[in-house]
Amino acid sequence: MTEHHTEASGTEARPAMDDAMRAGTTTISGHGGAEVEAYLARPVGGAPRGGVVVIHHLPGYDAASKEIVRTFAAHGYAAICPNLFSREGAGVSPDDQAAAARAKGGVADEQLVGDVAAAAAHLNSLDHANGKVGVIGFCSGGRQSFLAACSLDLDAAVDCYGAFVVEAPPADAPLKVAPLLSRAPDLSCPLLGLFGAEDRFPAPAEVAALDAELTRLGKEHEFHSYPGAGHAFFAVDRPSYRPEAAVDGWKKIFAFYGRHLSA
Repeated sequence: MTEHHTEASGTEARPAMDDAMRAGTTTISGHGGAEVEAYLARPVGGAPRGGVVVIHHLPGYDAASKEIVRTFAAHGYAAICPNLFSREGAGVSPDDQAAAARAKGGVADEQLVGDVAAAAAHLNSLDHANGKVGVIGFCSGGRQSFLAACSLDLDAAVDCYGAFVVEAPPADAPLKVAPLLSRAPDLSCPLLGLFGAEDRFPAPAEVAALDAELTRLGKEHEFHSYPGAGHAFFAVDRPSYRPEAAVDGWKKIFAFYGRHLSA
């Protein structure tokens, strides 16, 4: 595993493991006042806790995304995943919503920021919230996690192989988005980046360019690149899954949030 990072020293803290939780679908008032479906999971119990906004990948608001939300709840965090494609119609299947959103080039950056802000506010409104919120995203959500952290006042951000932060997508890519490197000076919180060394989007050169810019700006960040892993190595339901990289990546995520989202 190739590592390059700058991070604050300090004793790691994390919530005690307890998998008792409440989970289910809710709604939040997203960007522009739109009603946005979201999946929420939170631990049962009265200990103060941080919250995590989970940004789903381009395939959409699916079972795998909901499982990630429950994983955070099992580790002591309240977590919520807004369905970024909710505006594609009530009663429409998540797969069809995702297809419609991709046909439009994805979710507009301004809309994404508004939906994440609403999700973060919802987490902070819950009983036992400690006021700290992190964000995590996978694939297109990794780029959006970085965008959210450059647009909102957050406490921690995780980018899991988010492409098109440094370079624009190819002309034939389903996403029609602009690079975000110019937003790096606005990064509001520590950033953890987890990448596959065999990935093409983002390629290792793009990861290195983002690392160099954050280092130049003095932004606290920690990047890890895994040999033998490509895109979507966390996805247990896809051939791209790489258990060694994913297991180590989850350990790093919980250590990172333990440092930055604890009461």
